[in-house]
Amino acid sequence: MCGIVGSFAIENGPLVEEQCLIAMRDAMIHRGPDGAGIWLSDDRKIGLGHRRLSILDLSQSASQPMVSTDNRFVLTFNGEIYNHVEIREELKQKGVTDWVTDHSDTEVLLNAYRVWGLDAVAKFRGMFAFAIWDNQERTLTMVRDRIGIKPLYWTKRKGRFSFASEIKGLLEDPAQPRKMDEEALFHYLALMSTPAPMTMFEGIKKMEPGCWMTIDEQGQISGGRYWDIWDEVNPMTNMSEDDIASRILADLETAVTYRKVGDVPVGVFLSGGIDSSTNAALFTKGESQPIKTFSIGYSEDYGSYKNELHHARLVAEKLGAEHHELTLTQDDLTSFVPQLVHLQDEPIADPVCVPVYYVSKLARDNGVTVCQVGEGADEVYWGYPWWKVLMSVNEKLTWPIPRTAYKLGYHMLGAMGTFKEHKVRDLIRRKAMNEPFFFSGAETFTYNARESLLSPRLREKFKGQSTADALSGIVNRYKKGVQEDTPLNWMSYVDLNLRLPELLLMRVDKMSMGVSLECRVPFLDHKFVGMGMSIPTEVKMRNGTLKHILKKAVRGTIPDQIIDRPKQGFGVPIHEWFQDKLGEHMKQEIYEFCALTDVFDLNYVNAMFQQKDGVRLWWLFNLAAWHKHFIRKESFSF
Repeated sequence: MCGIVGSFAIENGPLVEEQCLIAMRDAMIHRGPDGAGIWLSDDRKIGLGHRRLSILDLSQSASQPMVSTDNRFVLTFNGEIYNHVEIREELKQKGVTDWVTDHSDTEVLLNAYRVWGLDAVAKFRGMFAFAIWDNQERTLTMVRDRIGIKPLYWTKRKGRFSFASEIKGLLEDPAQPRKMDEEALFHYLALMSTPAPMTMFEGIKKMEPGCWMTIDEQGQISGGRYWDIWDEVNPMTNMSEDDIASRILADLETAVTYRKVGDVPVGVFLSGGIDSSTNAALFTKGESQPIKTFSIGYSEDYGSYKNELHHARLVAEKLGAEHHELTLTQDDLTSFVPQLVHLQDEPIADPVCVPVYYVSKLARDNGVTVCQVGEGADEVYWGYPWWKVLMSVNEKLTWPIPRTAYKLGYHMLGAMGTFKEHKVRDLIRRKAMNEPFFFSGAETFTYNARESLLSPRLREKFKGQSTADALSGIVNRYKKGVQEDTPLNWMSYVDLNLRLPELLLMRVDKMSMGVSLECRVPFLDHKFVGMGMSIPTEVKMRNGTLKHILKKAVRGTIPDQIIDRPKQGFGVPIHEWFQDKLGEHMKQEIYEFCALTDVFDLNYVNAMFQQKDGVRLWWLFNLAAWHKHFIRKESFSF
């Protein structure tokens, strides 16, 4: 796991300056404290940089940027190729004999690209973002992993193309403008994050998951999508439920085993829920020493969030794990906020970033360099209670009545003050406008709430626009590949393409790498995801039980009381802490942002504070703090 960076002089632009490239690279030193490398072409048209977190093949020969033995290709790579041993053997059978390392997955990737070109990516089982310079073709090719576990950002200005694992690396270039992208802001207010390829920085883009791009010396960009979830789907229409459950457990154990690979200690984040508990149980298999598990809780129980520590302890005890836990207070949040803003790069309006950082730090402080985490199961296996509610409401909105009737109902509810910003009214509006009923599992402000929140200028600028516009590519890919078109499959598909890569996986990547910890995601192994999406909807939703088939699969692997207890998400008691000193800090930053920008309607913001709407105000606070730190470049502290 590492941080990668590069600059390419295009269109006869200025040559690459080594010191600038080093500054860009070292802005991400937390991603790779174990080593650093720079490669510059003789003509200084192209430069690549790398920060190394040593995990697999710790030798110097595995350092990056790595040059192929024929000197044609130069690679800078962030991630892990878990099946590198099998691919190395296949390459040897193909006649590749000039190996420099003993077991470096970086060299496997490089040689695979030498032999198969871009087709090599289809062989990789892992998480990755990489860039390869081709000395012969004079082109730079970049690839992001299928699910979007690893980030990759890029910017193209006249005379310069640059990329980095984090936006802060790109901002080290003095010529890089710092300006807020207002369209990204528009979507952020609906989705808690910005959908790819946008970022909150105007002119800086992020690669979409499962995509590649190549740029030549004239600045011409080509690219496309090399993978979609549907590529892995083979509907299990003729399999019994028992056979499906057995397949789930076997395939998940394979995914967990692959993610044990490494030459450094590996642990498991353990919340005490089904997903993390199953990870830990399957990880324990075949281990001769107790595994290390890590949990986060709070110093007291709150109305909005109850501690799960006792559930995690139960699982750890059953597994004989070496268990570590930490309890957080409001002071832990406030003291961390400046660093939180810096690590995020762009606003991630999810306060769960805070406990993710602290559990990552707990693991790192206890000698672990890699941890397995449980993201992804809820999206594939129907794990969210509110999905169940939303599907029920949507079912009632499938009546065969004209769209004009839905439009009338929308306007009638709008005339009733208490329903103006209600979620149900928003769903009726989507029905009237022929939009998807589900945008994301992280929806924030409804269409009308966002309209009221935005300043008159932005209200006019985005008049007639909807967040559905940002989903058009996902909608088209869904329709093109889906074999069983159900509301559940749409919800799973859109979250696998949007909420997971842009919110959940970014909070894991940015917070864990902030303490130089690599996190691995067995439930998002692309083959396991494809298998999960092959399961018939009726099997997943049997008896209206959330995660029905996953629970059946893991029963006997983890304690029944973990399987049968009510679902509880990983949360933060923002509501209660807002009533305390956190609220005053948030108020100061939000009002300062309002005074310096023409973004929000101050009357609406005032109303939010009067209503003590702490959770939604956190979303605004995250934006205000980001703007202060990255756009205005002002110091930030609580």
